[in-house]
Amino acid sequence: MSELEISGVSRVFPGANGRPPVTALHPTDLKVARNDFVTILGPSGCGKSTLLRIVAGLDTPTTGAVVAAGKEVTGPGVDRGMVFQSYTLFPWLTVRDNIAFGLREKRMGEKEKWEIVDSYIDKVGLKGFESHWPKQLSGGMQQRTAIARALANDPRILLLDEPFGALDNQTRGLMQELLLGIWEREQKTVLFVTHDIEEAVFMASRVVTMTARPGRIKSVTPVDLPHPRHYTIKASPEFSELRRKLTEEIRAEAIAAATQT
Repeated sequence: MSELEISGVSRVFPGANGRPPVTALHPTDLKVARNDFVTILGPSGCGKSTLLRIVAGLDTPTTGAVVAAGKEVTGPGVDRGMVFQSYTLFPWLTVRDNIAFGLREKRMGEKEKWEIVDSYIDKVGLKGFESHWPKQLSGGMQQRTAIARALANDPRILLLDEPFGALDNQTRGLMQELLLGIWEREQKTVLFVTHDIEEAVFMASRVVTMTARPGRIKSVTPVDLPHPRHYTIKASPEFSELRRKLTEEIRAEAIAAATQT
């Protein structure tokens, strides 16, 4: 059963200062099953973040429709949680209060709210930092807070737009394992945008590759690697073959994108 259906979704941005309109996304179809972890991979400017924002209800498609959890998307909703590359934390709230923000908006009881918040603080490894302000945290810890805030609302679908793109390589690898471990335990439906091929393979059950702008889906590659996944799987022949295949696909699209500039 599909948890998320993208049907004929396109996005055309009006031109500025008399310039012609820009087609960011060709009509696109994609079905994501419940508990699936799909990564979207493509060159810069291919429309992958635009597609994610449409699914989140933060942008409106020019054509087509998105159905999430059985309802057409017309705006943001509690059924979808969004994590951005920038940490988007409220600087005036502590870690604990940032994570509790969505639950407060739901007018949840105090006892239940703090039990959920403390549970996710533990799950993302922030115990001992509950009372810290965002400016007191490293980039990785800020992103842990953002992920915990999204998950605390118990969304059916988790949307992530290059969430680890601003982190150093070592922290990025640890965050990949952290998120994958949470998904393996909680089995959320995940749509994860990245430009990193190794990350796309390591995280996904399926990798969707997009063409250069105007973006459209070029291929969907199943990732039949076992769970739970450990970082050592990146050295396996199976992983290397998937990475090689997707590198060739993305290289061709990056070359195509370069000829457009």
